[in-house]
Order: sequence, then structure tokens, then C-alpha cells
Amino acid sequence: MSEISTGPAGFAARLRAGHRTVGYWVVCDNALATERIAGVGYDYVCLDAQHGLVDHRALLAAMTAIDARGTAAGMVRVQANHPFWIGQALDAGARGVIVPMVDTATDAEAAVAACRYPPVGQRSYGPMRAGLRVGPKPAESDAEIACLVMIETAEGLRNVAEIAAVPGIDGVYIGPSDLRLAVGGSTSTDPAVDAEFDAAVRTVLSAARSAGIVAGYHCPDGASAARRLAAGFTVVSVASDLVHIEQAARGHLADALRPPGS
Repeated sequence: MSEISTGPAGFAARLRAGHRTVGYWVVCDNALATERIAGVGYDYVCLDAQHGLVDHRALLAAMTAIDARGTAAGMVRVQANHPFWIGQALDAGARGVIVPMVDTATDAEAAVAACRYPPVGQRSYGPMRAGLRVGPKPAESDAEIACLVMIETAEGLRNVAEIAAVPGIDGVYIGPSDLRLAVGGSTSTDPAVDAEFDAAVRTVLSAARSAGIVAGYHCPDGASAARRLAAGFTVVSVASDLVHIEQAARGHLADALRPPGS
């Protein structure tokens, strides 16, 4: 068996093979900062077009910045499970998409179809920027694009085994905030539903293993990501630039105001 190449060009193949894949989450429209992050050593940098402050122009600038470093793969959490949003992200050069709010196997089939060109799928041909990086040939592009679908609703959780079994799905990805609400939490961090939430996480991980695909998890920090990797997840995102800017600023302010000698 030939060795899977490193760098962005081998990203989808490594992800599918279950290699440990650690990414960083970007919500801010700041291509220069994204370029700096892309050189840190993460396997991918994911731009959040669903909840982030990233429109298409910002996404294109950030994707160009990620590729300029040449080490991390660019991914996009798309706005919705729709061929327009998925196709736009892929045409901009994304090497993978994370598709939110996937509730049924039919939803998952639609996500796959939007990621692959005919005859495999229904992606419209027009790789304006992707043709420079991912390649203009449809079959080669299909092979280099990863499709992850999010399990974050009560319906998605009920149907996760069927979703994971859809041909062409490369992985399922847990959105913990929405999933905690889906199992009855009053807030996105409600500890009262820890038992139900943990059971839901195990269900998703088990479904991925049974289907032979990867399982991903959205984490607030590196320590949490390490725990999820140890639990069997192979794709973890560390979130996010906006949160970490605030944390760093708060920490430096506390240091500046600390009494001398304390």
C-alpha cells in the first residue's frame, strides 16, 4: 500500500484512514491572522460560515491565506446543507466541508451529492479557485474532498446509524452545544444533562465505528481535544480565534493589574 502524502494534498485520504487530525476554528474576518494560525502546525483550519463572521469574500481571502502557508488544509463549515453553499466553499478551494444540521440519511445523501461531481454526485462544475489547488479533473477533486456531517439534533441522533452508513460520508461530527440542547439542556453547557449528553456522544461514536467512518468533535481547547482523541475520536477542532483573543486579553489584563509581589 502506498504511503498517504502529507500536507493539504493528502488531507482527505489521511482523514478517511483515521489518522489523528487536529484543526483550528476561525470565526473572524482576518486573513492575516488566519495565515499566521495556518502555519502553527494544525492539520486543518476550518472557517465557520454558519455562525462565524465570514462572508464569501472573507472566506476566499482566508482560504488564499491558508494555502499561502502550504501546511494546513482549508475547511469550511458551510451555512447550510444546500448545494449552493457547499459548492461555493469547494469552488473557493476548501478541501473539506462540515455540513450542519443533518437529521436524516436523505440529508446526508444530499450533502454527499453536493460535494461530488457527476456521475457520483450533483456538484456543478466551476472550480474558479479550486482548480488551481485541488485540481480541475472531477474524479481527482472528488477524491480530495472530505465530507463531514454534523450530528447535533434529536432527530439526527435518532438517525445517526443510518446517516453514518450513507456512501460517501467520510465522517460524523458532533456539535456539542446544539447536541446538549437536543438532549434536554436548558443551556449549551447545562450540567444537568451530562448523563444524557455523554450517552449521546457514545451513540455517535459507536455509529461511526460500525459504519467504518471517522468521528469528529468540536472542542473548546486543546486539553478537551486530547481527551476526545483518547476516547476514540480522530478529528477534533479547537475553537476559536475570537474566544482565544478574549481569553488572552483578559489574562494579560489580570497580570498587569496584579499587585506587585503577589
